[in-house]
Amino acid sequence: MNRKITYLFLAFFFLLILSASAQNNSNYNPSDVFDLSFMNNPGTIYRSGNGSPGPDYWQNRADYKIAATLDTIIPSVKGNVTITYTNNSPDEIGFLWLQLDQNLFTKDSRGALTTPVGGYRFGNTVFQGGDSIQSVKVTLDGKTYSPKYIITDTRMKILLDKAMHPKGDKISIEIKYSFKIPEDGSDRMGRTETKNGTIYEIAQWYPRMEVYDDVQGWNTLPYLGAGEFYLDYGNYDYTITAPYDQIVVASGELQNPSDVLTHEEITRLNKARNSDSTIAIINKNEIGKPSTRPVNKGNLTWHFKMENSRDVTWACSKAFIWDAARVNLPDKRKCLAMSVYPIEVAGDSAWGRSTEYVKGTLEYNSKAYFEFPYPVAVNVAGRVRGMEYPGIVFCGWKAKRGVLWFVTTHEFGHTWFPMIVGSNERKYAWMDEGFNTFINNFSTRSFNHDEYKTQRDSAPLIVPYMLNQNVQPIMTYADAVIDRDLGNNAYFKPALGLKILREDIVGPELFDAAFRTYISRWAYKHPTPKDFFRTMNNATGEDLNWFWKEWFYTTWTFDVAVKDVKYVGDDASEGVLITIENLDKMALPVTVEVKEKNGKTGIVKLPVEIWQRGSEWTFHYDSTSLIDSVVIDPKRQLPDVNFANNTWTSSVDNTTPEQHSKHKK
Repeated sequence: MNRKITYLFLAFFFLLILSASAQNNSNYNPSDVFDLSFMNNPGTIYRSGNGSPGPDYWQNRADYKIAATLDTIIPSVKGNVTITYTNNSPDEIGFLWLQLDQNLFTKDSRGALTTPVGGYRFGNTVFQGGDSIQSVKVTLDGKTYSPKYIITDTRMKILLDKAMHPKGDKISIEIKYSFKIPEDGSDRMGRTETKNGTIYEIAQWYPRMEVYDDVQGWNTLPYLGAGEFYLDYGNYDYTITAPYDQIVVASGELQNPSDVLTHEEITRLNKARNSDSTIAIINKNEIGKPSTRPVNKGNLTWHFKMENSRDVTWACSKAFIWDAARVNLPDKRKCLAMSVYPIEVAGDSAWGRSTEYVKGTLEYNSKAYFEFPYPVAVNVAGRVRGMEYPGIVFCGWKAKRGVLWFVTTHEFGHTWFPMIVGSNERKYAWMDEGFNTFINNFSTRSFNHDEYKTQRDSAPLIVPYMLNQNVQPIMTYADAVIDRDLGNNAYFKPALGLKILREDIVGPELFDAAFRTYISRWAYKHPTPKDFFRTMNNATGEDLNWFWKEWFYTTWTFDVAVKDVKYVGDDASEGVLITIENLDKMALPVTVEVKEKNGKTGIVKLPVEIWQRGSEWTFHYDSTSLIDSVVIDPKRQLPDVNFANNTWTSSVDNTTPEQHSKHKK
C-alpha cells in the first residue's frame, strides 16, 4: 500500500469514526426496523402468502340444538345441547375438546387462582358455581354410546372409541348440564336487581366446541376471564323456557311470536320493521301488567334460530321496557334494532335513545365495511358494562348520553370483529378490540352530525403509555396484559396504528380498499395476525413489514428532531438544507412544515424509506426568503415522545450581514 492510499484510508477511517460519533445520541438502527428475516416464511396451501385463505383452506363446523330452562328461584339454568360437529380437516380426530366456561366460577379454577387479591373486572372469587355435567353421549357412524370424558378447569376432553375421519365426517354430541347464575359474571353475564324485577344476562350458557384449526390443531387455552373467545361457525336452533312474566330477547330470530307475545306486541313489532323512528313494544306504563303477556301463569317457551353464527346469547326480565326500529341495510334486507331496559334508566338522556344508537351504528358500518348479517340487533341494559355477542350486546344500565353511545357503538362494532371476521380473541385481543376501536371513531363522527365528538384517536394520548418502562407489546396474550394497560394495549394503540397507516403511510383510498378486502376474505373464517398483515401488504401495494414489527411486536418509541437548518451558499434565495434525525428505535414517515419570513408556508412529506440508511436525513427546500420555523409533524398525528425537539425557529434575526446582503440582491 503506497503512502497516498494509506492517507486516503486513514482519512476515510476517521470520517467513519466522526460519523459514528455524531450519531451516538441516537438509538436508531435501520437493520432492526427493516428486518428482512421478519415474516418471510412462505404461504401454505391453507393460508396464501398474499394473506388470503389458501386453495385448500378448511375449518370445522359446529351446529347446535339447545333446550334450556331458566329457574328464577335458585337462580339457575339447566339444559340439553346436541352438537353436530363436522370434521372438515385433513386429519383424523380421536378426541374432542369443549369449553365449559361456567367453571370459571369455582374456587379452584385457574381464573379464580389468578385473580389479584383486590379483585378486578374479569375476576370472581366470591360466587361458587360452575357447570354440572349430568350426562354425555356421542353418536358416530350410527353407534351411540357414553364416552369417557375428562374435565380440567374450563375444558372437557371427550375420548372417542373410534376416530373421526377427515374431510367431512360428522359426530353428534349430546350433553345434559346445569349451572347457577352468578350475580357478577366477570363482566360477561350476571343478574341486576331493579324495582320491577331482576334482569338476567345469560352468556357462555352451554358447552361449546373448541376450535380445531390448521395453525395448532385444538385451541385449548383456558378461560381466565379477560381473554375472550375463539369459536367455530354453525346454525343454532334453541329454546328458552322461562316464567310467563319474563320478556326474553336473544340472538337470532324469534320463531313463535304468537306463543309468547300478545297480538298488540306483534302489531307494534311489525310497525317497527317499517319505521325509522323508535316504536315502543312495551312502554314504561305497561311494565309487569298482565296485558303484556299471552298467559298469566306457568312458563312460556321462546324459540329462536340463528344461522352462520359463532355463538348465541340471551337475556330476560319482567322489568323490561322494549322498543325497536328498522335498520336500513344496503341490500334492503329487513333487520330490527331493539333495546330492552328498566324504567330507572328510561328517557332521552339515557336508554330512551339506545335503539337510535344501535340503528346508526349498524347502518354506517354496513355501508362502510360489510353488511350486518343478522335479523335483529338487541341492546340490553344491565350490570355488564359492555360485552358483545352475535346479534345482542350487554351494556351498562347506568350509562347515559355520550357514554351510552360509545359503549353501544363499540359493542355492536364487534359484529364485524370478531363475529364476522372470526379471529382468536383468547390470544389476540387487539384483532377484535383494536380493529373495532378504529371503526368506532368513524361511526361516531357519522352519527347525528358528529353529536358526540371524540378525540380518542389522538396520537399524543398514547405517549405516556409508550414511555412506561413496564409496557407490554401489543402481541401479548389477552390474559397476560396488565389490567391497567388493557385499554391502551388491546384497544387504543392498535387503533392508532391503523389510523397512522391510513392517514400517514398508505393513504385513505388504498387503506380503505385493503381493509375491506381483509374483511371480505376472512368473513366467517379464522384469520391469524399474519393473514391480516399480508392482506394489507398486498392490497395496498406496500411492504409494511417494518411497521407490523415495530408497532405490534415491540415496545419501541418514536422521537424525531430537527437537527440543522443551513442556507445553500449562505443565500436563502438558493434554498435551504434541512437535516432531521431519528433519535429512537421506531421509524415512520415524516411531514415537515416550513414557514418563511415572507409568510409562505410549505409542506414536505418524506417517506419512511429515508430511514433505511441511517438515523439522519437532509433534504433541500426551495425557499424564497429566510426561514422562520421548521416543524416536524405540525398536526401532531404521530406518537412522538418528545415533541419539543420537533421545532426549529429563527431568532428575531439570526442571519449575518453577508446573508442579509445576499438575500436582498
